[in-house]
Amino acid sequence: MATDVARPLTEPSGAAAETAAAPRPAPRIARDKAILAVEGLIKRYEIGEPVLNGVGFAFGAGEAVSLIGANGSGKSTLLHCCTRLIEPSGGRIRLLGDEVTPLPPRRLRRLRARVGLVFQKHNLVGRLSVLTNVLHGAQARQSGPGSWCQAFATKTAREEALHCLEQVGLADLAARRADRLSGGQSQRVAIARALMQRPELLMADEPVASLDPKAGQEVMALFAELARARGLTLFFTTHHLEHALDFSERVLALKGGRLALDATASGLRADDLQSLYV
Repeated sequence: MATDVARPLTEPSGAAAETAAAPRPAPRIARDKAILAVEGLIKRYEIGEPVLNGVGFAFGAGEAVSLIGANGSGKSTLLHCCTRLIEPSGGRIRLLGDEVTPLPPRRLRRLRARVGLVFQKHNLVGRLSVLTNVLHGAQARQSGPGSWCQAFATKTAREEALHCLEQVGLADLAARRADRLSGGQSQRVAIARALMQRPELLMADEPVASLDPKAGQEVMALFAELARARGLTLFFTTHHLEHALDFSERVLALKGGRLALDATASGLRADDLQSLYV
């Protein structure tokens, strides 16, 4: 469940103590009402301390939530545990109304089909067209050749894929091979592919880490705006503190395998978060 974080991340002294404001704890939400609820999450590998050690939080429909922390803090591990792309070692995860850990493979696949995943590596098929890559997003909810290649897709499916490309500003590149795209264009196609899933939740693991600052800012702004326009819940990891503050309503932070912060973004500044990286 969401944890109380009512103290500053660093202890101010002197005049700073009079003006520094504590992060505002995020509102609590009941576990059975949450889109994603994580309770006592543990992930342990064979050697060393747990990567995640008792992490808990919950958020509701329509929220935009960012997850920050230093390299090795467990951000990607946490995100992947939520859909069991990585198996948790302990704890409970409730996603879109389902208890994730006990789900058998078929039901787990159906659950994952309701989650649009965007990763740092765009995972496009380079020799195929942009339109075909977007159509692949439909594989999460349907089978058959219609979702493999644009030549076999129905008119309705092609129109939907083109609409997704229009939303990311790349409809004019539908026929281009994916390996001829820039990094920013490739990530926009990956976002369009995720939208093609018709997801209820968008999850992104450092979606702009491989892009230059200008392209990263543009893609992150587009990603957040599309989530808002579709009424989707957004959960993303990032190293960019400005992105966390600008494009989410709530900021979670990991440090030492534990949740060090769960606060509303509006009450934070980038300087307030530097201690997470010490």
